[in-house]
Amino acid sequence: MQLLGIGSRIKHQEYGNGVITNVTSKHYWVTFIENGLETIDLDTDFEVIEAIDDEVDTISFSEVEQSLISILQKWSDASSISPIADKWKGGKLILSPKNSNLADKEIPIDTFFHKIVMVRDRIRVMEQKVNASKNLADQEKIDLQQYITRIYGSLTTFNVLFKNQSDNFIGDKK
Repeated sequence: MQLLGIGSRIKHQEYGNGVITNVTSKHYWVTFIENGLETIDLDTDFEVIEAIDDEVDTISFSEVEQSLISILQKWSDASSISPIADKWKGGKLILSPKNSNLADKEIPIDTFFHKIVMVRDRIRVMEQKVNASKNLADQEKIDLQQYITRIYGSLTTFNVLFKNQSDNFIGDKK
């Protein structure tokens, strides 16, 4: 099977004439004149109108991007994407002091939420580093893990902000 390069023109039985705009390890991304962008398997039956024989890297940008995201989530302290619950979007957190002579402090709730997510992500990284440490004895790892679990438990109040329950803080399940 000849692998066609980007820019190759084809005629597909169902979609009509099109141009290959991307190639992955499994698919051609083809922009068809009458049907827009479609992905078709590399072994799909179609007529080649004009073949471009450029060397093709069959790993797409999106595949590289997904791999990089996965690596960063596993090994860095970069924040993960956790959406805020819709009811809080654009809201504000108001801190009112007991002393009425002092001004309230207003914080955009999106900013506050971002800080909570950063705390959660950094605790997760710390947890991973504790578990992967070769310098800590097993009992020390267990002790530190219990502290981390208690920290998560102290933060469960903020679970109301998360759109997805899978992003919530989970403490000790006793």
